[in-house]
Amino acid sequence: MIYVMVNGLPGNMAEQVARRVITDDELNLVPWSLTGPEIEAATHPIGNTTVTLIRPEVKEDRISGVLNDFNAIICVDFTHPAAVNENTDFYCNQGIPFVMGTTGGDRQKLEERIRASQIAAVVAPNMGKQIVGFQAMMAYAAERFPGLFDGYELSVRESHQNGKADTSGTAKAMVGYFNRLGVPFTEDAITKERDPAIQKAQWGIPEDYLSGHGWHTYRLVSSDGTVCFEFTHNVNGREVYARGTLDAVRFLSQKTAGGATGRVYSMIDVLKGG
Repeated sequence: MIYVMVNGLPGNMAEQVARRVITDDELNLVPWSLTGPEIEAATHPIGNTTVTLIRPEVKEDRISGVLNDFNAIICVDFTHPAAVNENTDFYCNQGIPFVMGTTGGDRQKLEERIRASQIAAVVAPNMGKQIVGFQAMMAYAAERFPGLFDGYELSVRESHQNGKADTSGTAKAMVGYFNRLGVPFTEDAITKERDPAIQKAQWGIPEDYLSGHGWHTYRLVSSDGTVCFEFTHNVNGREVYARGTLDAVRFLSQKTAGGATGRVYSMIDVLKGG
């Protein structure tokens, strides 16, 4: 049995993952969750389980009780970009392997902290396996065919629910691949949409998914305007990310059982199984 502590409740992504955990025969939900300083509730229901919410100022005191009650837990982090590095330090200090699904923070510092620790972690800006597979294809192209799109102009636009605080980590990663393919483009040039009215009227995003979606389009146009490439991946809802997150938990559990320490794994590692 794998014990999973889902941090970030009552946030939407944490909620989705926690609900999948309680229906999975291989996983057991730890009834505790790190939450944000703005959350006033003391508990949050997940099915028939009542999860106690741990505010930031007491997490150091409360975690010892959690670790005493549950052996070899794995944390899943869907908190807030501002908490990424602080939470990483916390997991490393406590010796808790974790899956970091929260985007933002200082990613270089995050990875350096894990490599200097006695734990392993899966860190990924996107937990959707099919999207990660697409990113892997882009990474392969960038490595094998550098400069392929020299002279092309790139536009990137992404839309997420208005509660998402930062620019999509997936879009940022894609910019890196296009840079290596010969296209000059910076992350601050990404068009980011968070207004539900515009998302519905101009993007055509279904109303039922305005509160949870991830639509991305990458458009390349040649310098003379005669050639255009367009890559699009549109996700409605959060289910695809939740399923990928559980796969990451199982992968990390296997690696931890095998003695992995100081390792930073990606979702591409999860797809490969190694």
